[in-house]
Amino acid sequence: MSRVVSFVRQPIVVALALIVLLLYLGEALSPGLATGGQILRLLIVASLLGIVAAGQNVVILGGREGIDLSVGGVVSLSAILAGNVMNGADGGILPAVAACLAAGAFFGLLNGLGVTLLRIPPLVMTLGMLGVLQGLLVVIRMGIPSGQAAPALSRFVTQPLAYGIPGIIWLWIVIGILMALMLNRTVFGHRIYAIGSNEHAAYMAGVPVKLVRIALFMISGMFAAIAGLCLLGYSGTSFANVGEQYMLPSIIAVVFGGTSLAGGKGGYTGTMAGAVLLVILQSILTTINIEESGRQMVFGATLLLLMMFYGRGRAMRA
Repeated sequence: MSRVVSFVRQPIVVALALIVLLLYLGEALSPGLATGGQILRLLIVASLLGIVAAGQNVVILGGREGIDLSVGGVVSLSAILAGNVMNGADGGILPAVAACLAAGAFFGLLNGLGVTLLRIPPLVMTLGMLGVLQGLLVVIRMGIPSGQAAPALSRFVTQPLAYGIPGIIWLWIVIGILMALMLNRTVFGHRIYAIGSNEHAAYMAGVPVKLVRIALFMISGMFAAIAGLCLLGYSGTSFANVGEQYMLPSIIAVVFGGTSLAGGKGGYTGTMAGAVLLVILQSILTTINIEESGRQMVFGATLLLLMMFYGRGRAMRA
C-alpha cells in the first residue's frame, strides 16, 4: 500500500493526472479543446515553454537558490535578433541560429560570472540582467516589431514534419532525451546533482564548482535563445518583451515537475509534463476570458501552492 501511495504522489504522476482532468474540464467549457488538432496546437505552445524550462531546470538543479529570471529577456532578444538576421529569407536561418546561440551563451556567461566570481545572489544577478536586456531591447527597436521569420522556420514550427507532428514538437522530444541522458549518464550531469546537493562536499571531491555553475547559466541562456528563435517561427514576427510570458511559467513547470528549488533533486521529464499542464491551464483561463493580469495571479498562486505541497517532508538543503 505504501508503494502505491508513494507512486501516486510522484510529481509526474500528479501532473499527468491533472493534464487529463484539465482536458476534460476544457472540453466541457470549450467543446473541441480536446480534439487532436487542438492538442497539437497546445503541444506547440508547450514546447516553447518547455525549451525555456529546460535551461531553468539545470540552473535550479545546481542549487544555491539558482533561478534565472533573465530568460524572458533572452527570449525577446533572440526573437528580434533572428527576425532581423533572416528577414524572411530561408538562407538566413543558419546565421540566425548561430547569432541567437551566441547571444544566449554570452548573457548566460555574464550571469554565471556575476554569480560565481562576484558572488551576487542568482536572483539579484539575473533580475538585474533582465533589466539590462529590457533596456537593450528598447534601444534597439523602440518596441516596434521588426524582421520576419523565414518560411522554412515557420513551417518547421507550425506544420507537420513527420507522422503529422510539427517539427518543434520533435525538437522538444529530442531535447528531452538529451537532457535525460546528460543528467543521468554523464559526468557533467552527476556534477550538477553533486553541487546542488552539497556544494562544499562537491568542491572537496574535486568538482570544478564555479565552472559548472557558469556552464549552467550559459545552457539556460542558449535554451532561452532557441525558444526565442522558435517563437519567431510561431508568430511570424517579433516585438520587445515577447518573452516576458515565459519567466514565471518556466519556474512553475520546473517545480511542478518535482525539481527542488534547493537543488540536487529532480529531472526534466516532470518539467515537460508541467509545461503541458500549464499551457492547458492557460488555454482554459483564456477560454473563460481571464485577462493576462489574472492569469499571472493564477500562476503566482500556483507556484505558492506547489511549494506548500512539495515542501512538506522535503527540507531545504543549505
